[in-house]
Amino acid sequence: MGKEQDLALEILNTVGGIQNIELVTHCMTRVRLTLRDEDVADIERLKKIPGVLGVIVESTLQIIVGPGVVGKVAKEIADISGVEMGEIIPLDTAASGQSTNNKAEAARIAAENKEKYKQRNNTPIKNFLKSIAHIFIPLAPAFVAAGLLAGITSVIGNFITSGHLSGEGWQQFSLILSVMKNGIFSYMAIFVGINSAREFGATPSLGGVIGGATLLTGMKPDFPIINLFTGDPLIAGQGGIIGVVLAVWILSVIEKKMHKIVPNSIDLIVTSFFSVVITGLLTIFLIMPFAGFVASNLLYAVNWILSVGGALSGFILGGIWLVMVMLGLHHIMTPIHIELINQTGVTILLPILAMAGAGQVGAALALWIRCYKNKPLTNIIKGALPVGVLGIGEPLIYGVTLPLGKPFVTACIGAAFGGGVIGYFGNVGAIAIGATGIEMLLLIADGKWWIYLMGLLTFLASCSPGSSGYRRKQDNLRRRNCTNP
Repeated sequence: MGKEQDLALEILNTVGGIQNIELVTHCMTRVRLTLRDEDVADIERLKKIPGVLGVIVESTLQIIVGPGVVGKVAKEIADISGVEMGEIIPLDTAASGQSTNNKAEAARIAAENKEKYKQRNNTPIKNFLKSIAHIFIPLAPAFVAAGLLAGITSVIGNFITSGHLSGEGWQQFSLILSVMKNGIFSYMAIFVGINSAREFGATPSLGGVIGGATLLTGMKPDFPIINLFTGDPLIAGQGGIIGVVLAVWILSVIEKKMHKIVPNSIDLIVTSFFSVVITGLLTIFLIMPFAGFVASNLLYAVNWILSVGGALSGFILGGIWLVMVMLGLHHIMTPIHIELINQTGVTILLPILAMAGAGQVGAALALWIRCYKNKPLTNIIKGALPVGVLGIGEPLIYGVTLPLGKPFVTACIGAAFGGGVIGYFGNVGAIAIGATGIEMLLLIADGKWWIYLMGLLTFLASCSPGSSGYRRKQDNLRRRNCTNP
């Protein structure tokens, strides 16, 4: 029996068994379980399982186990359930072996708890943030891969331009990497359209069609589609993915209403056709101009904040980002980063916000040095630190700094100083998203990687064991012999 299977079984034992799970999915670091009865789960016992780095109770029970491990653990749980991951686990399957009366009672309790949960969490803000997360989390692996490809392509291109690399072979290799990288960024609207449709309850393929419509494929330059509000030609991708998400939400409303009124015998043809035509026309003539206006002003607002605030803006943005990650608010920035890249070629926010993950690394290193005798703590740090260096900070947040309290504050302060340095110099942008941490050096545009590196070194200095603030904190830890992580 593998360690991932052992971990899956231990998790099941603390959440009420497979019969208490309705749905299992995962993101980059978290196994996400939708429970039938939340009261059955023993959260405190779950947190103490070796390999569990943290637990978050929101719309789903989110168990942080780290990248790489998360997919294997989630698959083990799905295999035990007997259904594919992401599919609803039937109560009859989950509760096999129970009597009919027990099944009926379990169904009744599950329905009551689900209704209570909906009433407690059914707020517009929570629903909006949940939808954004569900749309963009599945794209995270593609963002990481495409981001690294973009960085490597940029480095090779710089070496070719400087004369350090020459020959058609290197140019061909750079072109091939660029083609692979452009696969997601060129057709991002289609990916987002499909995921948005899944989230809003529309047909995924129709969502992809609406996303693709915003690319204006087939429009000729000498005969453009006119923006009804400005009289200017529409630009392919105008409004970006913000417009796509809004358009697909409208598609879902139209499609659901048509399913109710169209006879079953012609539903597939009529509903699909009219849903796409109506939504497509609204998208091209209303949503794209409106979303384009919003996106343009968003770009202006971001540039204004960083140009006026400079180091102060960078300090504040860098300092609060870990808190936003902790509260699950960080996914809201993904469409903003993408829109900035679409309009300017770079996102000037990401290098600043990346200092938050760097702050975690600095705090963890200092804890490792000061608390080297605490083997449980140092083992967690050793497991979480490599992915933290690569920009995935959740294992360090929930497994190390947040449980200790003060190290989390120290990490925020370190991130704030790093963000302040980048904000002071200004216009430090990343050409892609997905890769943060040390590998973001590959993505920094216009040769400004040294400013990003200076920000990293600044957070290390502010979080180092020798800094006075950290020394005071560690004095408290040493008085407890570093035995209370």
